Amino acid sequence: MSNPDNIPKPESGPDSAPMAAPPIGATQMHARPSALARVWDSDLAYSFRTSPVALVSGIVALLIVLAAVFAPWIAPHNPFNPATLNLMNGFTPPMEPNAFTGETFLLGTDDQGRDVLSTILYGARISLFVGFSAVLFAMVLGITLGLIAGYRGGWVDGLLMRVADVQLTFPSILLALLIFGVARGFIPPAYRETMAIWVLIVAIGLSEWVQYARVVRGAAMVEKNKEYVQAARVIGVHPVRIVARHILPNVMGPVLVIATIGLALAIIAEATLSFLGVGVPPTQPSLGTLIRIGQGFLFSGEWWILAFPAVTLLALALSVNLLGDWLRDALNPRLR
Repeated sequence: MSNPDNIPKPESGPDSAPMAAPPIGATQMHARPSALARVWDSDLAYSFRTSPVALVSGIVALLIVLAAVFAPWIAPHNPFNPATLNLMNGFTPPMEPNAFTGETFLLGTDDQGRDVLSTILYGARISLFVGFSAVLFAMVLGITLGLIAGYRGGWVDGLLMRVADVQLTFPSILLALLIFGVARGFIPPAYRETMAIWVLIVAIGLSEWVQYARVVRGAAMVEKNKEYVQAARVIGVHPVRIVARHILPNVMGPVLVIATIGLALAIIAEATLSFLGVGVPPTQPSLGTLIRIGQGFLFSGEWWILAFPAVTLLALALSVNLLGDWLRDALNPRLR
């Protein structure tokens, strides 16, 4: 039927025809990207994959960490199982058959006939465990005290910062030696070997918490005067909730940078203490203990006992340090 008055028909209504369905791919075109895609497209990921130094450092650090984690499955021998050791294999050079047994070892053997590659893989596990645990302990302690000092202020801030200033006057390695010696004095002799690693973690952590506390304190003093924190106070939000939900997330950027660099320092501190003979016990040798053992045979011609653990420690500490430098630059808004 024609429409002589040219009156437009209504676009919607009970008798109107249904709208045409969108094309098949329209909904997929406007779908939100996945979490992995958002991470890959972030500024931090782009900075990482376009930095050759960060890429190489990340690959080296990842390979060492994975090798240490899967050491029981990829190590040729278990250096802590006396049943697998043969003293006749002692001082075997790398890639050369032993004169008595005919066995060949990729990185040679030490004075007890242990495969150097296996000792490095197992020793790296202990070094990484001590380093990560010490950094985590120092980070939790430093962040907690820094937030308390920065948010409360007053005499609490003055007391905590004066303690931090006094601690900064001592070298961290000497302070760790002091804490380690005092802690071992309170432990019964029967438990000193089993508690040595935990005492070492506490000693390194207590010697490194100041850096986290000072950075978090300064950031917390800035954040607590901003409008969103003052608004939370006005509506009656508990101070603990304000600190945990509002201030803490905004101070974690510098903390992550310090933690990354602090991991390399903690690994070196553990190696130093173990090299001095006051760290990990000989029954659980770390990279520092292996270096101390190899140092005694350096001038007698068995260079590989010292060289390979030292190179592993150097590669691990250097790669983590370079990652920390890259992370510091990537999180710096002035360099974007």
